[in-house]
Amino acid sequence: MPRLLIVHHSPSRSMRTLLEQVVAGAGDEEVQAAGTVEVVVREALEASAEDVLDADGYLLGTTANFGYMSGALKHFFDSTFLAVGGALDPSGAPADGAGDTAGRPYGLWLHGRYDLTGAERSVQSIVGALGWRQGYDVLGVLGPVDDAALEAAYALGATIAALLTD
Repeated sequence: MPRLLIVHHSPSRSMRTLLEQVVAGAGDEEVQAAGTVEVVVREALEASAEDVLDADGYLLGTTANFGYMSGALKHFFDSTFLAVGGALDPSGAPADGAGDTAGRPYGLWLHGRYDLTGAERSVQSIVGALGWRQGYDVLGVLGPVDDAALEAAYALGATIAALLTD
């Protein structure tokens, strides 16, 4: 059975609401009817390299803090990157596509008040170094979470889960 790992940092009501919709989408009846997907949800400070290696796809959720991903999601990457086969080039920069998990699909959602650019870029550079492939558009939500954002979060979860049923 394919496994979808959802790693998130959800300290606010807005992030928890988006997380709930992502999880609901991953458990969508139509998606699950096409092939059961096990959904594993881990807070970023609790997710392990074993969780990453055991998964077939990933959903990542983070706040945008001072132009960067949350410290909790950064800790997740710092503590798992090398253990899952991530590699660095001679300059110390991530080596593109070198990970044991290369080719696996991922999705990303972010929430912030002012700007998401740096947070998105920081996550994208790390998942690129792991060789993960983007399975759906990044969901970036600025300010209040409205109905459109909730629908998009549900679609994000459902789409990444559906990719694992093929």
